Amino acid sequence: MAEASGVGHTQQHSLKRVIGRKVLLLFVIGDILGAGIYALVGKVAGQVGGALWLPFLVAFVLAALTATAYAELVGKYPQAAGAALYANKAYGIPFVTFIVAFAVMMSGITSASAAARAFGGDYLAEFISLPVLAGALIFLALITLINFAGISESVRVNVVLTIVEAGGLLVIVAIGVFALISGDGEPGRALMFHPAHGAFLGVLGGTALAFYALLGFEDSVNLAEEAKDPQRDYPRALFGGLIVAAVIYLAVAFTATMLVDTKTLETSTGPLLEVVKVAGFAFPPKVFALIALLAVGNTALINMLMASRLVYGMGRERIVPAVFGAVHPSRATPWVAILFTVAIAVVLVSTGEIGGLADTTVLLLLCVFALVNVSVLVLRRETVEHDHYRAPSWAPVLGAVVCLVLILPITGREGSVYLRAVVLIAIGVVLWFINRLVVGKIDRIDPTKITPGD
Repeated sequence: MAEASGVGHTQQHSLKRVIGRKVLLLFVIGDILGAGIYALVGKVAGQVGGALWLPFLVAFVLAALTATAYAELVGKYPQAAGAALYANKAYGIPFVTFIVAFAVMMSGITSASAAARAFGGDYLAEFISLPVLAGALIFLALITLINFAGISESVRVNVVLTIVEAGGLLVIVAIGVFALISGDGEPGRALMFHPAHGAFLGVLGGTALAFYALLGFEDSVNLAEEAKDPQRDYPRALFGGLIVAAVIYLAVAFTATMLVDTKTLETSTGPLLEVVKVAGFAFPPKVFALIALLAVGNTALINMLMASRLVYGMGRERIVPAVFGAVHPSRATPWVAILFTVAIAVVLVSTGEIGGLADTTVLLLLCVFALVNVSVLVLRRETVEHDHYRAPSWAPVLGAVVCLVLILPITGREGSVYLRAVVLIAIGVVLWFINRLVVGKIDRIDPTKITPGD
């Protein structure tokens, strides 16, 4: 059998460095804002009770630890590829690099599936009455058609949608400010915990789920090659974006729990719509529902685009069976990879709920984050000529510990979430070994050649 080196056969071109700090900041904020906060406020309330702002605060603090590792690694290696690139440089084991890339890809599909369930729920019900599953499947079909047509995300589109998404959340914040001024709502509810879970376990379980609402910052590393000055601008944009998103999320969470009882939030698939409906001033629920659908839809579309392109890149580089690298002759899109990823999404949407699918996304990425935190320490042995941000050593160490703790069942995560994650990774393992039987041993992998946008 011939051995596969993982090296592509097409000429590689450098991306233009055209993205400044302000646009990079907006991109980070846009990556974080989206389906998570619009769909999961109620699910977090179900874990912790009325004090649902607290898990978001804890999640942001813990995410900032991992963000220090990404800030250092992006500055050190300003290339698009993210976690797979860092694992490859740190360990040099092709199978580990593949599993990291595959886990990131699968997390995109589970995230899109959670977003699809959110899309088919109460927000869509403002316009048309459909079973949640039917709405979610129709939504996936639309995303597949867009994906097949060859439309990809751009920074400018992301900026526009960021403004739309943030605008909807600022409406919720304005509702909260008005409620406080007028004496409406029950602010005291923000200090109440779920009686069955208690304060500690409730916050722990809520934090593990709240991570879903801010996982998007990891995607921003793919702009490293297009940033004008990634060593200086990326850390500032990353931490600035996290702070801006944290302030917005905390204000939204406080407003939601102040105006809507925990039970209503927990059972709603459109929890922020419940806030709009009880607001002290009139804001058209249909307008807000449309904003939410755009936010949720954007999250799902970007994730499915990313997932299909990753599978395509793996097929093109002969890391998985070459059939996944097939391109449609007229549309020039990776049609086999698109069908593969949407087939998995259909199964996930049909068998899971928003909370479970979001939690699966979190579980997969927590494993990746733990590895990234360790990788930044391992790669301290390697120096580069240019200056870059250096994380305080305690931050990635604590980040790795936190990620491992949040992976454990003590968070109250259901067994089905672990089973789903294992099955998804097992698919990758099977593809790897099938490909090895056909192609032979893979000596090395270049993660930059399987990254979306190649």
